[in-house]
Amino acid sequence: MTRPLPFEIIGPARTGRWLVTCDHASNRVPDDIAVDGICGLGLPPAEMARHIAYDIGARGVTVALSELLDSPAIASTFSRLVIDPNRGADDPTLVRKIYDGTIIPANRHADSAEITRRIDTYYRPYHDTYEALAARRADTVIVAVHSFTPQLKSRPRRPWQIGILSAYDKRLTDPLIAAMETSPALLAAADRLGERLCIGNNEPYDGWFAGDAIDQHALHKGRLNVLIELRSDLIETPDAQRHWAHLLAPILHDTLVRIDL
Repeated sequence: MTRPLPFEIIGPARTGRWLVTCDHASNRVPDDIAVDGICGLGLPPAEMARHIAYDIGARGVTVALSELLDSPAIASTFSRLVIDPNRGADDPTLVRKIYDGTIIPANRHADSAEITRRIDTYYRPYHDTYEALAARRADTVIVAVHSFTPQLKSRPRRPWQIGILSAYDKRLTDPLIAAMETSPALLAAADRLGERLCIGNNEPYDGWFAGDAIDQHALHKGRLNVLIELRSDLIETPDAQRHWAHLLAPILHDTLVRIDL
């Protein structure tokens, strides 16, 4: 039986400058992950449908942005609870044992040999392909698409519709935030939600983990980059995913033209 690839390439023949990425695109658990002899992580379907397993709506936005920017995209095809491609290979949260109050049974007793096997089977093939796509042009710009839950357990509701994450390379992110904050289309979208437009600068997370995907493929290579977090309740349906991609694509394109890098 052929094992599915741990990545999906979208629009491989597209020639645009962008590479759109989705590290947490899927909540699929491969058949070689099991607990007590039963395939799966040992979590009920309701838990696997939560943000702990994947970034809700992010893949659909990625697919639409890839088309609108005429650029290829890469998306993971395994749950981040199997192994997290947006962490360094030595990060202690690479294979989580607990996430937002939920214990992950199949990871609870995962030893170093099992973690190494998952790195070799899922993590490295994903990153090798990611780098090959990024290297197809000398001027590649990476836009990573993620989503965040509106509210973690026992935490206040998050006010942002969009978060823009960055580390020390602000060449694209700072102009992009400024453009988003004054975008008539985004202001109108927030108004329709009955909200004030709120763009998070390194919110709801810090913009850098040593060895994460942007660190590996953008910062260490000098590539322009931005990581976009969308609040997941805004992109739960295919129509909503396309809608937000259509809002974002012109701002991404125009900002890149304006900074002329």
